[in-house]
Amino acid sequence: MSTAIPEGSVYKRCSCKDPGTGKALGSKCPKLRRAGGGWHPTHGTWAYQIELPARPGEPRRPFRRGGFDGRDDATALRDRVKALLDLARGDADRALEISDLIWATRRGQPLPDPDTITARLQAGVPASVAKTTAEYLTEWLAGRRRLSPKTIRGYSDHITNNLIPHLGNIPIQELNERHIATMFTKLEERNLDILDARASPDPAIRATVKGIRPIGPVSLQRLFATLRKALNDCVCKAKLIPFNPALSVELEPGTSPRPKVWTPKAVEHWRKTGERPSPVMVWSPHHAGEFLDYAEAHDIVLYPMFKLLLDRALRRGEAVGLRDYEVELDDAHLTVSQQITSVGYKPITKRVKSRAGERPMALGEATVADLRDYVARRDRWQQVCGDDWPVTGLFFVRPDGKAWHPDTISQRFDDLVAAAGLPPIRLHDLRHCCATYMYAGGADIKEVQELLGHATVAMTSDIYTSVLLEFRRAYADTVSNLIPRARRRLDEAA
Repeated sequence: MSTAIPEGSVYKRCSCKDPGTGKALGSKCPKLRRAGGGWHPTHGTWAYQIELPARPGEPRRPFRRGGFDGRDDATALRDRVKALLDLARGDADRALEISDLIWATRRGQPLPDPDTITARLQAGVPASVAKTTAEYLTEWLAGRRRLSPKTIRGYSDHITNNLIPHLGNIPIQELNERHIATMFTKLEERNLDILDARASPDPAIRATVKGIRPIGPVSLQRLFATLRKALNDCVCKAKLIPFNPALSVELEPGTSPRPKVWTPKAVEHWRKTGERPSPVMVWSPHHAGEFLDYAEAHDIVLYPMFKLLLDRALRRGEAVGLRDYEVELDDAHLTVSQQITSVGYKPITKRVKSRAGERPMALGEATVADLRDYVARRDRWQQVCGDDWPVTGLFFVRPDGKAWHPDTISQRFDDLVAAAGLPPIRLHDLRHCCATYMYAGGADIKEVQELLGHATVAMTSDIYTSVLLEFRRAYADTVSNLIPRARRRLDEAA
């Protein structure tokens, strides 16, 4: 169905009022024309009106704008409206979309850009969409239900905490790279504000950011990835916009912090200031031994799990989700294939996330001995519980037989570390400790990769460039010892 472009009109109007009613006379003021019928040169201003296409059953759309000093100005803008409608090339549906854009233009705002409308039409997307970025992102998230709960939670946090507060009010078709770049600039500024407040000598100022963490480079990249994915779908699936504006924005590459060792100087500095050299820290073997001794004496229930995490570099979810039949103590090996993670606070059971993550691993004699002690202890728990003992099929369970919550494991670990007076590491850092000790003990990077369940050797090598100080020191003089020096010969002769 085609539609004709309305002609519109150009006329004069003024602000004079009827002395009897007090109503504005507008274009009916007798002073607007001279005695001969021509327009008065100074009284009133010029305006234009054009009837925009409207949908059946909807009110008329008389689009009026005024306040122009000359007739030519009003005529030119009326003709611009006509030119915009002409972009529909007689297509009634397209004309309605363009009409929506023009009708939504507020007084004082410029008319829609014809190049933008042309690009949308040529790309096969609607000329106008009455939808904000917040509305689109909310609908997009609702359609992601086939993804894992953890992925959905990540998308939801990004959309709720950052994307909607910064971009939500912008119409989806008007979202551009400037809006996105401005959002990331503001997030970086917020990071600086948090750090400044933390360093303030005023306790009241420090209290304003208690529990608030800056968004690190890797987290910013993940946020950016969520936005790019949502806008890609807006282009390719929803077909609401012709291109993804996020593709024109560049962020500084996010890099995960590499493990650093708790050296004596680092520990001394931490005890004085409370500062960690890195978010990811590795204990020395001496620290690890202190922790295991303390855990065995003060939390015998969880000690075997912590020992296994440190010996075999399991992830928290892999240890919590380890199935009983996958632990073969007689053959001294176990198999990792399942994990229990938490989304929000809800435990989720699922398979490990990659083929490389599903892996068998050998167990050493000391580890097997600790796990045998644990199994004997678990049998005694079951006898005490009797018929109330639940059948979970899990290897590590609570004394009442129920599954451990992953967050409980982390909290108990943090409590033990603090109580033992040890320099802090995260529970996940036990995995880094294991990898570092293996590397320091002579294992090649391929062996470390297979134990960790990484997809590639390059991934393992990139993370574990930091090893124990003692391991580095063993090779520190290798080059110097190979270079003959006169001073050394004199010292040896003496």
